[in-house]
Amino acid sequence: AGLSPTSSIHVYTHREVHGTVGSHVTLSCSFWSSEWISEDISITWHFQAEGSRDSISIFHYAKGQPYIDDVGSFKERMEWVGNPRRKDGSIVIHNLDYTDNGTFTCDVKNPP
Repeated sequence: AGLSPTSSIHVYTHREVHGTVGSHVTLSCSFWSSEWISEDISITWHFQAEGSRDSISIFHYAKGQPYIDDVGSFKERMEWVGNPRRKDGSIVIHNLDYTDNGTFTCDVKNPP
């Protein structure tokens, strides 16, 4: 069985981002790979509310299209501002609320 070699993608985000209730905040996600960025690149943002054990997917970019998950409190307030060709997977969350406190994770996959 032939195993194809894998190489890592380095993903960079700000450790902490602060925003004011009612304003907006940019969650920046940049990445670097020694490999060519393929057409199949995917970017997923997850959110884990403060004090919660569960993480939910709130945004997905795949096959050249951004998909904002149509569940949860972010669906009407999220904007895709990334550009995978520039190695950028950033999103903006508008109209911030106290309930947005938590951990946001940016996950980038560049198959094969």
